[in-house]
Amino acid sequence: MVALDGGVVETTPEEPMARRLERIHRALAELIAWHEPRAMAIEAVYFGKNVHSATAVGQASGVAMLAAAQRGVSCFDYTPQAIKMAVCGSGAADKRQVQQMVGTLLGLPEPPTPDHAADALAVAICHGGSAGHRQAVAAADATSVGMAAEGLAG
Repeated sequence: MVALDGGVVETTPEEPMARRLERIHRALAELIAWHEPRAMAIEAVYFGKNVHSATAVGQASGVAMLAAAQRGVSCFDYTPQAIKMAVCGSGAADKRQVQQMVGTLLGLPEPPTPDHAADALAVAICHGGSAGHRQAVAAADATSVGMAAEGLAG
């Protein structure tokens, strides 16, 4: 697995929320048009103690899913624990551990920064592993269905 691109779409708290969401949507739409991905993976929104922050993250996730849907790109979401488990082998890994492992798994010369970029790459790594599992299961299911159909025909 290699990282083709990575980064963070930055906005400022001084901007109205609608403008911030528009900037995120525009940037993601450009990246989707440029890279033509088959899937988009995002971190599932975690509602912790700060409801305002969780709401803003949920809005940004919605804008990301909209950008993907407009280009026919499938979206998948993963819990923070599933992402940490896929990258570090422990759902309780801290941010530094995630950054280090993302850099190692992708063969980067140093851990990615800022931590939001490392988080995004971690989600991609999680999805990459899950996608391989889903493909194997789908292939096994198709083989089983084919074998069952042959048994009925034979």
